[in-house]
Order: sequence, then structure tokens, then C-alpha cells
Amino acid sequence: MRFAAVLLSFALGCGPWMARPGIAQERGEDPSYPNKAVKVVVPYSPGGFPDTIARIIGHRLSETFGQQFIVENRGGAGGIAGCEAVARAAADGYTLLMADVGQIAINPAIYSKLPYDSIRDFTPVSMVATSPLFFVVHASVPVNTFPELIALAKSKPGGLTYGSSGTGSIHHLTMEAMKFALGLDIVHIPYKGSGQSVPALIGGQVSMSVAALPSMVAHIKAGRVRLLAINTATRSPQARDVPAVAEMGVPGFDYPSKIGLLGPAGVARGIVQKLHGEIVKAVNHPDTLQRFAGLGVDPVGGTPEAYASDNRTDIERYAKVVKAAGIKAD
Repeated sequence: MRFAAVLLSFALGCGPWMARPGIAQERGEDPSYPNKAVKVVVPYSPGGFPDTIARIIGHRLSETFGQQFIVENRGGAGGIAGCEAVARAAADGYTLLMADVGQIAINPAIYSKLPYDSIRDFTPVSMVATSPLFFVVHASVPVNTFPELIALAKSKPGGLTYGSSGTGSIHHLTMEAMKFALGLDIVHIPYKGSGQSVPALIGGQVSMSVAALPSMVAHIKAGRVRLLAINTATRSPQARDVPAVAEMGVPGFDYPSKIGLLGPAGVARGIVQKLHGEIVKAVNHPDTLQRFAGLGVDPVGGTPEAYASDNRTDIERYAKVVKAAGIKAD
């Protein structure tokens, strides 16, 4: 009887402890995650911002977790193929997506049909970084400030041109957002990537463009182009003396490139929180901060909830711009 009592007492006392594995599973907690390599799909060819950032963060996560975070590039078609692959993957945290605002917010606006839904088919983990874009004009354009540029554009409708890295690109949408907000007529000249649009600006084939700061620094110093404004709501740490468009008569103007990490829909909250916690550490690592600065990107590391909210806002924001400009990719 004493032995039976001891067993009963032990069972009752250990009841909560014995129930914990089940509760942990319900909460999505997995102490063993990751116990194998994690694939990070980048919907671009190697070498771009999302690819470079994925490799920087993947390296830090590999060191932290002791498992490889392997970047897999799936470029082409505006990143649609890469997004579709992740949307259809198992929601176990072993297939992730490093996407930018193009796949999440612009594609739904410019394509009539997509094989994925930016909100329904993904689990936001964290926005990782933002890349502000700067309004720059060729040295031949007789303006020194953003208000002067606006005045010139209004005095000569259709007289100025701007180059972009392609129809539907963040560069294209930023300029169209400015034109829509200020009622301007500036002619769009699309190119096949920044590798063509930047030389076109430097050579004077177009009047202006928006570009990442690192690609412009040498040309600004050489006097080939002039830096006028930034396309974010506030000034950037990269160039604190450059005013934001939102300061100059366009409140709420905020169109930076945003890069974040997502998983397929249904990834357990415990895995999401585990990844997010390590991403915050990764983006604030001294080596990461130094490399981000060289790329012209600002670290974020925001919460999954903040990233989800930001995505919904961006989808609405870009839909309005695309509708006003009549942009379609198909």
C-alpha cells in the first residue's frame, strides 16, 4: 500500500511536468529547431540586395544555431517563382523566404494573377532591413534643391525624364508616387536593371532617377549628379543632411525598399519567435552593421506583428500608386 501511495503521489506531482511536451507542441515550441539545414529562398539572381542580405544574416544564424542556413536563388519573373515555391513548402521552418517589397506589395498590384497571396500564404518573421532611395538629378539639370526640381517640372510638363531599373520596380513606383502626389509630368524611361539605368543617368540620357546612395557617392563627389532628397518618411542615418520628401509638402511619403524574412503560412509561433530573436541579434552584430552601411541599408529586426502590419500597409499604398499610373506587368 505504501508503494502504491508513493506511485500515486509521484504521478500526481509529475502530472504538469509530464503534460509539458504536449503543451509545448500546441504552442509550437520545438527546443530541437533547427536540427537540420534550413533553406532560405531568395527570389533574385545572386548579387542583389536581398541575396547579399540573406547571406549575411544566414551566416550569423548558422553560427548561432549550429545548422547551415543555405541560400537558394530563384530569380526571374519578378520573384514569382521563388515566392510560389516557399508558399507551397512545408510549414516546418526549414524553408524560408528573403523577399523585398517588390514581391510582397508591388507584384499584387501590377499582376492580375499571382500563384501566391502575400498575406494568406506567408508567415512574417521579421523585417530585416530597409534600403532608402535618393532622388538625384544630372548635373545639367538647373536645380539645387528638391523644391526647385518640382518648380522646374511644373514649368515644363513632359520636359524632364527619369530612368528606372524597369517597369514595376521600386525605382519606377517611387517616381510615380511622387508624380501622383505633386501632379507632375515627368517621362519614364525604363531600363533593364540598375546596371543600365545608373549609367544612363551619369551619361545624361535621363534627367533624374532614384538610386541607392552607394551607387551614387563617387558620381556626387565628381559633380556628375546632385543629391536632392530621400524617399523615406524621415531622414536616413546614411545622409542626415539630405531632407526627406515628407518634409517638403508630401506628408507620409515613404517608399524605401524593404527586405524581410518569411515562412510558409502556418509556421509554429515558437519557431517564428526563435528565429526573430536571433535575427534581432544578427542585424545588430557589429560586423552586420558595418556591412549594411557599405550596402546603403539600415537594419530593422522588427517583430513579426510589425512586419505583418507593414506589409498590409504597403500593399494598399502601392495599389493606389499603380492604379493612378495605370501600370500593368501582364
